Amino acid sequence: MMKAALLTLLAALFASVGAGAADADSIAPIPVKVVVVTMFETGADTGDKAGEFQRWYERVPLDTRFPAPHMHHDIHMNLESGVLGIVTGMGTANAAASVMALGLDPRFDLSKAYWLVAGISGFDPADASLGSVAWAEWLVDGDLAHEIDSREIPEGWNHGYFPLFSQGPEDASRKSYNLGEVFRLNTGLVNWAYGLTRDMPLPDHPTLEAARKPYVDYPVGQQPPRVIKGDQLAAMTFWHGELLNDWANEWVKYWTDGQGEFVSSAMEDTGTFQSLTYLDAAGKVDKDRVMVLRTASNFTLPPPGKTAAAYLLEEQHDSYAGLDAALENAYQVGRKVIDTLLADWEQHARQIPAAN
Repeated sequence: MMKAALLTLLAALFASVGAGAADADSIAPIPVKVVVVTMFETGADTGDKAGEFQRWYERVPLDTRFPAPHMHHDIHMNLESGVLGIVTGMGTANAAASVMALGLDPRFDLSKAYWLVAGISGFDPADASLGSVAWAEWLVDGDLAHEIDSREIPEGWNHGYFPLFSQGPEDASRKSYNLGEVFRLNTGLVNWAYGLTRDMPLPDHPTLEAARKPYVDYPVGQQPPRVIKGDQLAAMTFWHGELLNDWANEWVKYWTDGQGEFVSSAMEDTGTFQSLTYLDAAGKVDKDRVMVLRTASNFTLPPPGKTAAAYLLEEQHDSYAGLDAALENAYQVGRKVIDTLLADWEQHARQIPAAN
């Protein structure tokens, strides 16, 4: 009796992680064409205040659920179109774990899948305004480092944060090896996605106008939203302010040998791409099919006349002025790329689109 009960329990557990999990070797995995990677959802997947996932869930629609107790959130997919969506959870650790779990899930064939990270972020007002969309070519990690409190830094240092195992902020020799501090996406694919979407009109709104108006020292930040190319800095700490914004610009230039331009600040993308790099080496995914799209829900520094602390707390309390626009534009711009890939899938399955 006890043995029979145990066997029944094991069968139920296998069923909870997807049909046929116990017979993974005998069931063909489901081919996936596009994976949409979002980082958070504010409540339910539908019918309430939307986070990054809800628009994809409702509009694709991602109407088939695959239980995923090994991940932050269940997996959802549109079986007809081949589009799959996940919510990784916030931060590099959650992102890395969720993407690795999906990549090793025997229910799915991800060998030809394109990956679209679509999430909100803070933007440098020197580069773009609220609601804008940035396609990243460089992903730079902001956590692997040494730190000395700013009150104790040596004379001549701009800040006390410098690359791990280096001799200080200006030590270029550290870049001879890489522990995951910087990744470069497939330039041809990034340029293709940017070229496809660069002229898309993004809606403006009086709320966005009012929020960007005080940024009198940043003429680009006062413009309506647009689609640009711009690189991503991922750090677990939600930083804010002019001095840290200067650090972010220096950090991205350091790790990209001056080729990258800091635009967006978020938490996850180096963790996501680190897992995809390992999965690529194992033959599970193609890391050359990865795109990262970030949209501006807020600025990374306050307008003139406000302190960093006051403005950060104000935004946290009142929600970000550009949040709704950032969520909508992430979907609209990302969806155009996905629809284009699917419209000629036989070609895109074989060959990655590219632009110089």
